[in-house]
Amino acid sequence: MNLPRLLRHLILAPLVGLLPVSAAAPAEAPGTVYELRTYVAAPGKGEAVLARFREHTTRLFERHGMVNVGYWVAADAKDGGGEKLIYLLRHRSREAAKASWQAFVADPDWKAVAKATEAGGKIVASIESVFLASTDFTAPMDAGNGGAERVFELRTYVAAPGKLPRLDARFRDHTRALFARHGMTNLGYFHPVDADKGAGTTLIYFLSYLSRDAAAAAWNGFRNDPDWVKARTESEKEGKLTAKVTSVYLKPTDFSRIR
Repeated sequence: MNLPRLLRHLILAPLVGLLPVSAAAPAEAPGTVYELRTYVAAPGKGEAVLARFREHTTRLFERHGMVNVGYWVAADAKDGGGEKLIYLLRHRSREAAKASWQAFVADPDWKAVAKATEAGGKIVASIESVFLASTDFTAPMDAGNGGAERVFELRTYVAAPGKLPRLDARFRDHTRALFARHGMTNLGYFHPVDADKGAGTTLIYFLSYLSRDAAAAAWNGFRNDPDWVKARTESEKEGKLTAKVTSVYLKPTDFSRIR
């Protein structure tokens, strides 16, 4: 028996549970991009859009190399309610995304589905696509998955001019840990890839909560946390880091892998 090794194990084993666990996601393959897509349904066509995704679109996406990460509808009427579908795809690269979309729109099965579902008119009024790259402080998008259905929040921060690196640093060094302290689950943190979509100026991220009431309590606790007040004050000695913050609460669809 190797006594030194055994003794070392006995000494260290009780400490393992005390070691900090990084919230960062496993390293992604170089070039990996995400695509955040927002569909606004034609009036009264929200359920038709969801049905097409549930029964056809998600399967065809996978056929052509796209990874379905998560699907949500806006939780509040002011944000579009059930008429707005927000979803996230993952692609091996930007080039792979282009090839996947070309193959998808040319797929005879997709053409048949589109024709059948739009026999009475278009069911989608508008589509927005934003390509995203993970930050170095992101968390897995499926963190906390597998329990009871949760409430999600999509937050978009437009940094004050030249302040995105400092905003990132505040999240990296302080904000995420404080979110977790108050019961929020950190999910993906991203930057837009394209200049016309906010590259170099914008941080987009997802959080999840056990309920809407839990979300309200978490934010109340966070905003009043002395450690947050200190971190914000220190980081904003030379001016505010954010020019605009928007928040959309989300409900997972019944076909989302993340719930």
